[in-house]
Amino acid sequence: MVELRALDLRPQALGVRSVTLLPLEPHHAEDLFAPSIEGDVWRYMPIRVESLQDLRSFLQSCVATRVEGKGLGFAIRHEPCGRLVGMTGFWQVSPEHRRLEIGATWVARDHQRSEVNTECKRLLLSHAFEVLDCLRVEFKTDARNGPSRAALARIGAVEEGTLRRHMVLSDGSFRDSVYFSILSEEWPEVRSKLDTKLQHPPFACAPVAC
Repeated sequence: MVELRALDLRPQALGVRSVTLLPLEPHHAEDLFAPSIEGDVWRYMPIRVESLQDLRSFLQSCVATRVEGKGLGFAIRHEPCGRLVGMTGFWQVSPEHRRLEIGATWVARDHQRSEVNTECKRLLLSHAFEVLDCLRVEFKTDARNGPSRAALARIGAVEEGTLRRHMVLSDGSFRDSVYFSILSEEWPEVRSKLDTKLQHPPFACAPVAC
């Protein structure tokens, strides 16, 4: 029988190498707004951010989700350049089933196809499986978002199927969502793939001061 216990989602920063994940706060909007607009990162998301206030309001909702124990959002800081370059987080947390979703992820255009997203996935998955002791981590992406689907497949996430008309986007159009997952017994192989992509030996997911 699986032991039922709460997932410890107390806010803490995560970082080891070139990326630090900082618990999201509304004041991060000032640094995140410009890179989010330049990269059109909201294209496939159910919300639309067109102003600094839009982003600030969205981050406030992320903080409210954290306070309710239903999620934990992070701002991505790229240490070599010292700037915030995106966001990601744990969402749809289900303590009774020991699962959560990694999502609302975007990276600034000038850091796409770099090590940033790979290292973020490494940090988040390590924390989910090795610290929070999750049994399952989920991902969902717009069916039209080919690069996202390919990236999830490359790290070893298993495509499970498509939920048709799963969301209504801000422009009134419909989004079909493709679900992927990684199970706890699959994590060692996924971890090995991520470490190979990052070209460094395995590391422990460690909280850092923020």
